[in-house]
Amino acid sequence: MKLERSQALIGGAGTMGTAIVKGLLRAEALPPERIHVTARKERSLAHLRDLGVVLGTDNRAALEGAGVILICVHPDQVAGVLEPLDDLITADHLVLSVATGIPTRRFEALLSAPVPVIRATPNLGAIVGASTTVLCPGKHATQAHLDVAENIFRTIGEVEQLEERHMNACTALGGCGPAFVFKVIEAMAQGGVKMGLPRDVSKRMAAQVLLGAARLVLQTGIHPAALKDQVTTPGGCTIDGITKLEERGLPIALIEAVETSALKAAKLFEE
Repeated sequence: MKLERSQALIGGAGTMGTAIVKGLLRAEALPPERIHVTARKERSLAHLRDLGVVLGTDNRAALEGAGVILICVHPDQVAGVLEPLDDLITADHLVLSVATGIPTRRFEALLSAPVPVIRATPNLGAIVGASTTVLCPGKHATQAHLDVAENIFRTIGEVEQLEERHMNACTALGGCGPAFVFKVIEAMAQGGVKMGLPRDVSKRMAAQVLLGAARLVLQTGIHPAALKDQVTTPGGCTIDGITKLEERGLPIALIEAVETSALKAAKLFEE
């Protein structure tokens, strides 16, 4: 998959920007000289020097020749980054944002031209090419723009398209979700250690259990509840463990964790 338009990743030296750059290079979607990454300080770019991409601290220079602009900064930095670039960004550009909680209408209000904007919610799995990214278009974005965005984010994992009203929930489930799963892996591994397993073996087993379970859901299409029943023998040890999870409230805790994070994501723009 080859991309036609050069890209500028504004604030792209962080975890997500770096994952996207590496994904683009791994997929050979763009040659490194057509990827320009910026950061506020030179030292923040040091870990990208061996990749051969163009690096710098001048956002305006990064836009020269770029057709796609990825905004990879924190939500409270979006206005400060976009306003000095407004005179350079035209309707011929495509702006992609991974800034949590910032709606497309906010970007459109900050830009004088009718610029196509697409909001994206990749997650930490991007580092290993296993992100789940949801895209939603602003009012000036077309299906052709969405196709470009999908091709970019497919270099780091799977992609879905939804209406913007779903984006805060996607941020909570997809963006925050890995942290919830890490807690589950950590706790399961501790359970193995408690029962005498070596710590490193227990950690690997716990992680592989979640990986295998996830693949079963994705590859078979069977509902998780039905898969759970397949391994839950009447009177066996699994049902005792599940009973303890229900007793301790794990299902409700996870549901409420997603809900709480979604509500917080919705408030970020207000703040």
